[in-house]
Amino acid sequence: MNATTQSLPSVCPLDCPDTCSLEVTVDDGRITRVRGSAANPYTASVICKKVARYYPDFVHGERRLTRPLLRVGARGSDAFRAVSWEQALDVIHERVTAAVERHGGETVMPLNYAGPHGRLAVGSMASRFFHRLGATEIDRGPLCGAVRSTAYTSLFGSVQGMPPEQAAQAELIAVWGNNVTVSNLHFARVLKSARARGAKVVVVDPRRVRVAEQCHLHVQPLPGTDVVLALALAAEFERRGAIDRAFAERHVAGLDAYLDAARRYSLDDAARICRVPRATIDALVELYCATSHIALSIGNGMERGRNGGSSLRAIMALSVLRGAFGREGAGVIAKHGTSFPYTDDALERPDLASGARRRVNIVDTGRVLLDESLAPPVTALFIYNHNPVCTHPDQNRLRRALSREDLFVVGIDVVMTDSMAYADVILPAASHFECDDVYGAYGQSWLQRAAPVIPPVGESQPNTEIFRRLAARFGFDEPCFADDDAALMRAALDASDPRLSGLSPDKLPLDAALAMNAGDGRRPVLFDNLFPKTASGRIELYSADLEERFGCGVPRYLEADDHWPLMLITPSSSKRTNSTFGGHADSRGPATVEIHADDAKARGVDDGDAVVVHNDLGRVALRAVISDRVPRGVLYSPKGNWLGTSRTGQTVNALVDADRKADIMGGACYNDTFVELTRERGAA
Repeated sequence: MNATTQSLPSVCPLDCPDTCSLEVTVDDGRITRVRGSAANPYTASVICKKVARYYPDFVHGERRLTRPLLRVGARGSDAFRAVSWEQALDVIHERVTAAVERHGGETVMPLNYAGPHGRLAVGSMASRFFHRLGATEIDRGPLCGAVRSTAYTSLFGSVQGMPPEQAAQAELIAVWGNNVTVSNLHFARVLKSARARGAKVVVVDPRRVRVAEQCHLHVQPLPGTDVVLALALAAEFERRGAIDRAFAERHVAGLDAYLDAARRYSLDDAARICRVPRATIDALVELYCATSHIALSIGNGMERGRNGGSSLRAIMALSVLRGAFGREGAGVIAKHGTSFPYTDDALERPDLASGARRRVNIVDTGRVLLDESLAPPVTALFIYNHNPVCTHPDQNRLRRALSREDLFVVGIDVVMTDSMAYADVILPAASHFECDDVYGAYGQSWLQRAAPVIPPVGESQPNTEIFRRLAARFGFDEPCFADDDAALMRAALDASDPRLSGLSPDKLPLDAALAMNAGDGRRPVLFDNLFPKTASGRIELYSADLEERFGCGVPRYLEADDHWPLMLITPSSSKRTNSTFGGHADSRGPATVEIHADDAKARGVDDGDAVVVHNDLGRVALRAVISDRVPRGVLYSPKGNWLGTSRTGQTVNALVDADRKADIMGGACYNDTFVELTRERGAA
């Protein structure tokens, strides 16, 4: 890079469904501005404020890690000294090798998630390294995504859902549990276009989110009760003769078993259990029965509760019962990851493992690390692409686990985080602006590639190079560990897929995105050019698989059982993506909690008061915001804050019970958190 100002293409790697194309201004090797670009037609030059505002500081700010560090003080502190790469790798090799010699490869565990979403950064050379080492496997899905994905595939199989752009042609759009303006920004443009064409929009969300102020109907069910609402609607469809029987006869399996479950709930039951006025439910029924040209957009929030899988399945089943498929603008917006020609085995090389290894639910990390009976114990941990201290449930238990002095922790990150403070050795990672990578998406179906726009800052290195160096230091001499990033990109995607137009994955354009269309070259439409990939070839409203594994063949409702009086929900923040950007000054607190006026009055709380939200697991200091956006009995505080935002040194994750799981897939129950709120008298 020279001293001239350049505008260069890139891609946003954050854990967000939209995966925006970016235009990055670079001045003398420094990123000075980040804007949206037109390369991706779906994101179309628009990006969220947090990416535009916070990325330059993230890359070049005071928390940036630029040299390997060795811990010299207490865990959880910032007491480190800089060392060379050679010294850092030697320490890691010595400690990990000793652990493996004593306990075997499973004593090592990666603790990673999806900080960056590039295929190389997430699971390429790192996966190869841990497979070759014989490390414990981590099941990442239960932290977020597995419940929603499995709920969808239980009905439709692994087939792509409707591209979000097509919703503009719908007559009714149901936005169910999706805070569009915060977590799915570009769908807001689709909603605007659909409304201009005369479409109705209904929003189902326990909080009056911004998009609810622009819809025709807002339904506010109590968190965790969506399944009752959807089942009651299904039973009402049957009573009214509104089920598309011809569609069901041709394309649906398990209808009778499903309707048996739905008939357990009347609309009056739904009004009582969900705490929604009966008139509002009647209006929702009328909207659904008025058309079968229905687009459904569902968010991830619902999966984070005891009824998560059942709620999602029951909501998607409403579209099935109405026969809302077979044309553009009718369908379920979901499962876009299946549209990309990924070749995971070639990229991650599971064949390097010598045999079967244990698999740990990522939600159980704290419990597993503290389990003295575990054989072999986990004595070496690699944290990368992840800030578990600020994102996992039962934060205090996890911090106790990471404080074990007999646990050797390697941290790999772009910036210093609350989790890196627990590491023994920290290796500085390059940001995605300093790396080559290819990007699919989970909320749209455009394939993109990015190249570095600046050199690595300081001594930082891409994840791929970090794990190449680790593999070399451990003496792993298989040829795959010498693959450069171009070779890894070629391994990440099937170059023979016709949608790549004969291009090698490492030669994909940087200034354009490739549409992942259906096999006939048209945009995908279920029951037109795509069909369910279930065992029966039909939509399966009864799932034999989920019945066998979880006793959940049809959706079911489990009542809440907790003695704390308030429910706390912790959706996404407009300032952070999960915990990314949590170190920026705009997120340094104090964090807030929204509370209904009636609940505040009962507790003697005024707007702006310092309060403590607490339960048996922890205590979090927050600032009260009295709001009619939340219903009585429900608190709202956005996720992803760092420890320093609270006087107690804890965030809302400390209040989430990691042992409470969703009805399927062992998913984390962030939104099934029960608490009390108390005013801090005399507190500043």
